[in-house]
Amino acid sequence: MKKEKAGMMGIIEIVHRGKDGEVKEKRLVRNKITNAGLAAITAVLLTDVTGNEFDYIAVGVGTTAAAATDTTLETEITDSGLARAAGTGTRVTTTVTNDTAQLATTFSVTGSKAVTEAGMLNAASAGDLLARQVFSALNVVDGDSLAITWKIVFTETA
Repeated sequence: MKKEKAGMMGIIEIVHRGKDGEVKEKRLVRNKITNAGLAAITAVLLTDVTGNEFDYIAVGVGTTAAAATDTTLETEITDSGLARAAGTGTRVTTTVTNDTAQLATTFSVTGSKAVTEAGMLNAASAGDLLARQVFSALNVVDGDSLAITWKIVFTETA
């Protein structure tokens, strides 16, 4: 009997634009899927178990490495136009039709911050953290924008 394995991988695309709209920096970063996120996904799959969809993106200034046991961002930003925001969700194709859940939002920056972490959550405040990643600082200032597109790719491996 052949065993089938399923996997899940997260990828974050971050585009930092200046107030003139020109791209200052673009990054593609793999992220850590959390244990709490995995548990919440199983709840969303079943009608008899309460669960909430992952519709929010948050950024922060934490620097501790992402871990499967994370339940929140280390230091979530709540001001400067960078407060947690609802994203627009779609299904896109990476390998197999509609195998990727995509969530995108753009933050309009109104202050100065060194953004070093991002997370995908299922509530406007608190909630379950599906994925988190820490990266080198993106220094944003008033008038900049920070576009984040989060992809959760579901795969089957032999």
